[in-house]
Amino acid sequence: MEKHNDSDRLRMDNFTSHTHFIFGGFSELGGMRPVLLILFTIMFILSPLANSLLLYVVISQRSLYSPMYILIASMACVDVSLPVFFVPNMLLSFLFDWREVSLSGCLIQMHFIHLVGTFQSTFLLWMALDRYFAICKPLYYHECMALRRFLKFVIPLVVRNFLMITAFVSLAGTLSFCTSNVINHCFCEHMALVELACGSTAINSLVGLLSVFLIPVADFLFTSASYVVIFWSVLRSGKSSVKALDTCITHIVVISLNLTVALIAFLSYRIGNNLPLSIRVFFSTMYLLFPSCLNPIIYGIRTTEIRKHILKTLTC
Repeated sequence: MEKHNDSDRLRMDNFTSHTHFIFGGFSELGGMRPVLLILFTIMFILSPLANSLLLYVVISQRSLYSPMYILIASMACVDVSLPVFFVPNMLLSFLFDWREVSLSGCLIQMHFIHLVGTFQSTFLLWMALDRYFAICKPLYYHECMALRRFLKFVIPLVVRNFLMITAFVSLAGTLSFCTSNVINHCFCEHMALVELACGSTAINSLVGLLSVFLIPVADFLFTSASYVVIFWSVLRSGKSSVKALDTCITHIVVISLNLTVALIAFLSYRIGNNLPLSIRVFFSTMYLLFPSCLNPIIYGIRTTEIRKHILKTLTC
């Protein structure tokens, strides 16, 4: 009888769910960690500086108060805020080995990172709609891009992003974590936490994959369709809108780079153990951090009006 009670107590201890976790991302690199510290520090400094300059120029110049420039400024807001949710904590873990996080803190961080991150692809979709109305329906552009009408495209996507992210974060919060408390990442990424759960995580994986297809993949497909219609309309009508098409090409370059890094990051967790852990963590981190540094260069420097005002601001 006493042996039976001891075995029951041991079984209960084994299935006690962890409430605190340790980030284990890049821990196996050892002496290479200072290199990543320098890289991520430079990117973390560059991103807010470049995006803040872009925001200042758009806000301070009334000539830039048009839908396209407002969307660019809104993208800059996303790029400023996203690194704040995970880069400082990551740098502190490199410097002082502060790697612990509670389950509630992990879920909060996960929600903010994934929710804000979804708008990187959603803003690209809104920019594609702006270019579609400007090139294919120029006579109705201001009518279509009026705030009241454009909210019909904004509100459904905002609700979609919030509901999908809230769904898989909430599901992750209901899991029991009895296998390990070491998260193989440097911040609370969804699959990195879910893979620590005991029991079936099929629903979590399904909802996570569904979110990938309904948000970034769907945004990419609709964005691509918009640009196909734009180019077809220009070729068919014989228009010579070089400036507008140059803006479209800029968007397409950004979309291609973002999608490439995103697919590598998402697929790396589905491939299994074929990739080293540090590579998976690196691509997952760059998926969030790299666009924040790239976007202000693409949309700020390559956009003629913004470039003029940036040079004027810097010289003054």
